[in-house]
Amino acid sequence: MVKIELERLDNDFLMQAKNDRGNLVQLDASPQDGGQGKGFGPMQVLLAGMGGCSAIDVVKILRKQREPLDDIKITIEGEREPEAVPSLYQTVHAHFKLYGKLNPDKVQKAVALSVEKYCSVAKTLEKSAKITYSFEIITP
Repeated sequence: MVKIELERLDNDFLMQAKNDRGNLVQLDASPQDGGQGKGFGPMQVLLAGMGGCSAIDVVKILRKQREPLDDIKITIEGEREPEAVPSLYQTVHAHFKLYGKLNPDKVQKAVALSVEKYCSVAKTLEKSAKITYSFEIITP
């Protein structure tokens, strides 16, 4: 079972989430919603979770393939339903930048396996959103 504890840090919406290992993430509402924007919005945390989940998958897969990955960066963008309550993500796009002398076919396979099969966050999001992805390899 996963357990996260949240603690309110101010008189508005700033919260601190703590996991069972003591790691912290701050969350806040945007200024237009009455917050101060001092932390991630809850829906931003969801996209960050997908990015982290996919990054872990891709690194693990490329290691198994003995590919020389030097670094990885992921940009995730999501579009939510306009004027809806709740406003779910309709589309999510992840762009992977992989650094190193990598085989494009192995990178394609690793990214596809992560987003389409292994990443639990992507699989959760795909129930309401169309998930797409792209990648580029940057060689030294």
